Amino acid sequence: MISTDAIFNIKNNAEFEVLALDIFRFQFENNGVYRSFCDLLYKHPSDIKSLTEIPFLPIQFFKTHDVLSSRAKVEKIFTSSGTTGSTTSKHQVTNLSIYKESYLKGFAHFYGNIEDYVVLALLPSYLERDGSSLIYMVDDLIQKSKHPESGFYLNNLQDLAKTLNMLEAKGQKTLLIGVSFALLDLVEQFQFSLKHSIVMETGGMKGRRKEIIRQELHDVLKKGFGVSQIHSEYGMTELLSQAYSKGNGVFECAPWMKILTRDTEDALTVLPPNKTGGINIIDLANINSCAFIATQDLGKTSENNQFEIIGRFDNSDIRGCNLMAL
Repeated sequence: MISTDAIFNIKNNAEFEVLALDIFRFQFENNGVYRSFCDLLYKHPSDIKSLTEIPFLPIQFFKTHDVLSSRAKVEKIFTSSGTTGSTTSKHQVTNLSIYKESYLKGFAHFYGNIEDYVVLALLPSYLERDGSSLIYMVDDLIQKSKHPESGFYLNNLQDLAKTLNMLEAKGQKTLLIGVSFALLDLVEQFQFSLKHSIVMETGGMKGRRKEIIRQELHDVLKKGFGVSQIHSEYGMTELLSQAYSKGNGVFECAPWMKILTRDTEDALTVLPPNKTGGINIIDLANINSCAFIATQDLGKTSENNQFEIIGRFDNSDIRGCNLMAL
């Protein structure tokens, strides 16, 4: 059995690769959906000698299959938002403590002790539905911050503005985490000059507003909040780990997570750094589900384990991922 200690104490790329190959073998043996996918590609653990040879399960499988590598009881089912009438993804989590360890250690890796921050959350579209893994994480960060001012805001932007300005006047370190359209709503009504606060967007217009490019969004938010950088969080329902950007849309992963890009014409070919392709994610915390996921995001990686998100595939562009659309 692979221990979470091994996952959360990875020191370098060599250790990451050894553990990733161990987890690939474990999931090949214990995850029926992933095993069937690998079999269709004629990929067997005896053939796989490096990260780039591991098959990545198309993320759409979470909409149609139970993607599990564990027979333990499911503790929580996280679901994606999805547009009206569309099929949502289901991530069945058999061990919530691994998710908690991943996001708490991930946050600490990039930002330090959560208790140093007041956490203000502006996530209306997520709060208005059940099953959001983001809400689960942020709610726990709010509790762990141990500040009475920490909390969620739905449509009460005036209260949020007042709290932000009060914390700023006290010199209190604050994390404002919000969905893009709600942060835009806030700065259209109020102007700020924040010196002690991190403003972090989690993406997502989701039909609430016209989609705009990240650069444009960040320029508007920087001006409105009076900050030099807008931070970003990159995560998804099907993962147990997050990547963070401290500005300019350049993301970094925690040591147990890695991004590769695949050729858009040949889903089995991994691209070198600085080439735009489909985003493949290795999330070793996702040991009881699938740690190797081919997403519908487009992006590029750099040599130092950083990456950028450039956009999304159209459904018509998903090539080489439909081998098992059952």
